[in-house]
Amino acid sequence: MGAMDTSLGQVIRADVTDENDQYFYAQVDGVTYEIDKQELEKPLKVGGMVTGFAYQNEQHRLQITKTIPAVQKDQYAWGTVVNSRSDLGVFVNIGLANKDLVVSLDDLPTMKELWPKAGDRLLLSIKEDNKDRLWGKLAQQDVIQAVSRQARLNAGVKKGEKIKATVYRNKLVGTLVLTEDYYLGFIHPSQREAEPRLGEVVTARVLGVNDRGIVNLSLKPLAYKLMDEDAQFLLIQLQRKADHFLPFNDKSDPEAIKKQFGFSKSQFKRALGRLYKERLIIQVDDGIQLTEAGMKD
Repeated sequence: MGAMDTSLGQVIRADVTDENDQYFYAQVDGVTYEIDKQELEKPLKVGGMVTGFAYQNEQHRLQITKTIPAVQKDQYAWGTVVNSRSDLGVFVNIGLANKDLVVSLDDLPTMKELWPKAGDRLLLSIKEDNKDRLWGKLAQQDVIQAVSRQARLNAGVKKGEKIKATVYRNKLVGTLVLTEDYYLGFIHPSQREAEPRLGEVVTARVLGVNDRGIVNLSLKPLAYKLMDEDAQFLLIQLQRKADHFLPFNDKSDPEAIKKQFGFSKSQFKRALGRLYKERLIIQVDDGIQLTEAGMKD
């Protein structure tokens, strides 16, 4: 089998040696591959050459296809996850009719709930083991770095805008993603309700860009969307004031509250509580003051 090692998972040229009703056969270094006649637009000639992608199909037969996948040895591209097997890994469709690529469980997160699900996408290339089997090789940081570009605020990404991004690494410090525009992104654990899966495509909100050109993202809804109208109203009042301060707190006179905001003292206290809990305001001696988070939202 030694001669085969180098040819699988990439484009090769082979001599067409034979045919039957279903297949043409082609050889390289004495190794024979089949070519499915159904996929050919025009027939091959026995004695001629064929160029195509070489692999082993699901029936463990060697095949050359003219439908050349973007994912190859030393060539990274996106593949779509089709399913998974907990004792093996996840199966990825790279565009071959009768072969999915497996990404081994050794290369996947230890927590099974973070494994990619059907429909998720992975950036990968092909690697071969010592038994001539082809596996999916996930893009590591150096590859991601090479395909990505640096983000700059207001020149590509805007604060508060929603963007789509794909998770390429789950780390303790947070989730690493690649945006649709190939910017590197980071989601801090405090900016998500649950940890997204490897390969999951998330819609995230831009918080800012750090000095390395990485976009800081949030999966949490805007705080005011989680609030009732009274709290929203109060937040907007504070945001509109130049000093972001209001001379009212939970000890203020109910009449003064009613006159200023148009709601009762109990409504006012509840709204204060919501904003306080979301860390959007702080209580100061003679009133309430917007926090930096409150100004962003």
